[in-house]
Amino acid sequence: MAASRLPDLALAGPLRRGDVPHLCEQVRTACARAPGRDVVCDLAAVTTADLATVDALARMQLAARRAGSGLRLRDPSPALRALLQLVGLPGLGGLVVEMERQTEQREIAGRVQEAVESGDPAL
Repeated sequence: MAASRLPDLALAGPLRRGDVPHLCEQVRTACARAPGRDVVCDLAAVTTADLATVDALARMQLAARRAGSGLRLRDPSPALRALLQLVGLPGLGGLVVEMERQTEQREIAGRVQEAVESGDPAL
């Protein structure tokens, strides 16, 4: 996976058709700030996984491609990730879907030694 960096856009809530012009403008602005670099879009707070969301993301991808960049979707919900795969959007040029979840906090295992008794049956 690519090195982690701060997202250019952080989307939240449901994405609807009326949001598309504003979202595409944000993508074009991000592309103008760093030409040729992928626009990173954090989707962790997006609450919908429907075709309106897919349409918005596809149009954002198109805006990025027209500006000479790509679009990276960071941390989509499992449902949104599955829907994107189903419609084939990640297979189109310029769109990368990243999963970046927080690792689970665990204690480091101490030294574990297993002893085998000679009379123990094999499993």
